[in-house]
Amino acid sequence: MQISAPCVVSLSWRLEDAQGQLIDELAEPLEFLYGGDDLFAKVEEALAGQETGFETSLALEPEHAFGDYDSNLVCFEAKSLFPDGVEPGMQFDGLPEGAATEDMPPAIYTVTEVYPEHVVLDGNHPLAGVGLRMHLKVRDVREATEQEIEAGSLGEAVFSVVTGAPPDEPLH
Repeated sequence: MQISAPCVVSLSWRLEDAQGQLIDELAEPLEFLYGGDDLFAKVEEALAGQETGFETSLALEPEHAFGDYDSNLVCFEAKSLFPDGVEPGMQFDGLPEGAATEDMPPAIYTVTEVYPEHVVLDGNHPLAGVGLRMHLKVRDVREATEQEIEAGSLGEAVFSVVTGAPPDEPLH
């Protein structure tokens, strides 16, 4: 079956930064809705019309991946607003209740630094501003179900950042 929207593609990949440092490796295939919200446009473009067994390497500039780094998404909040034991790498969905910073967009905020009186939060995706190199392989292609098409996504996290420090959890 050729890849065309909507369908489900099963992919494995190796993701590196522009210097060749490993960011993520998906050795076991994972399914994504092609023609939905699961894949970057450049990845979908490369996969169009391909079949199981297709392999390619792509260069993704920040604007084609997680966007440019925006320093306006960094803020400082009082440490007292956070749970005891707050540490770098922790993530919060939005700013804490009582936050002094105004007009920040809804985002997943990552704690980047903890000081005695305040915490530094960054609302950028951890890979924002990073040029990526993706080596991917199509493991399988199948028709999408009505539920998958209606949802527009298979709803799984896509990337894990290999850092050795928390959080080594999937990124969306």
